[in-house]
Amino acid sequence: MSEKRLILSVNAESSGLKTEFRAGRHQFIIDEPPTLGGSDAGANPLEYVLGALAGCENVVANFVARELDFRLESIRFEIKGDLDLRGLMGEPNVRTYFQRVIVRVWVKTPEPEERVKVLQETVDRRCPVFNLLRAAGVELDVEWAREAV
Repeated sequence: MSEKRLILSVNAESSGLKTEFRAGRHQFIIDEPPTLGGSDAGANPLEYVLGALAGCENVVANFVARELDFRLESIRFEIKGDLDLRGLMGEPNVRTYFQRVIVRVWVKTPEPEERVKVLQETVDRRCPVFNLLRAAGVELDVEWAREAV
């Protein structure tokens, strides 16, 4: 297969801790809560990373489900990130990003557990955000479960 590229871009403007950015025709706001000096106008950057993981896994799951002729009724995520704030506060030898991300996924489907496992393995192998976290050395604690239709 010949190489296919996608170039993505955002434009951003910041004031204090608040950043407004555009991706195409979509606008997002990143901020911090007042306890960290922000105005709480949006999710913080790492919450966006966790949301991006859920969104990316969902998109890839739907692509893969079509390819596998897998009946995917819906998919639900609960994702938590564990961060040692000492790195962010400048302590050397403590990473500034997640130490661990816990991913719980519920797949609503009439498909058997074995097929859900194939879906999960394929999605995790192909999801760009999941693989960015893995490449960064983040411990990924992942469990997928089947919910009957």
